[in-house]
Amino acid sequence: MEIRVESLDALHNAATEFLEITKGHKIFAFDAEMGTGKTTFISALLHAMGIVEVEGSPTYSLVNVYESKMFGRIYHFDLFRIESEEEAFDIGIEEMLYSDSYCFIEWPSKIENVLPEDAVLVRMRIEDEVRILEIDLEE
Repeated sequence: MEIRVESLDALHNAATEFLEITKGHKIFAFDAEMGTGKTTFISALLHAMGIVEVEGSPTYSLVNVYESKMFGRIYHFDLFRIESEEEAFDIGIEEMLYSDSYCFIEWPSKIENVLPEDAVLVRMRIEDEVRILEIDLEE
């Protein structure tokens, strides 16, 4: 499944479509190069989930936690700065990933061995200034 984001104006619709397409899934691993728009898209998802004040990328804190009236607890991870899976364990990542909460993970390759099997891989790339999200919904 693929979603194309042609412009910033299209973000809200793309986020809403993403949530509809992935209904029933809660763990999302966003795999993309730096500058592809992972944080921007996740922020749009959070807005679509009813979060009014999005804190941006949790680059230094590693995780931001949100409460949505519609979706419950949501974790947004930015694991760019971690050096090992042990560091992820130190912040309690395993408990968060297996808490039945929504999890949006940037740089999931840093915790490959910890990711739940049912995590949805979302590959992002840019082609001709269009952001393309490739969603792997293997059933």
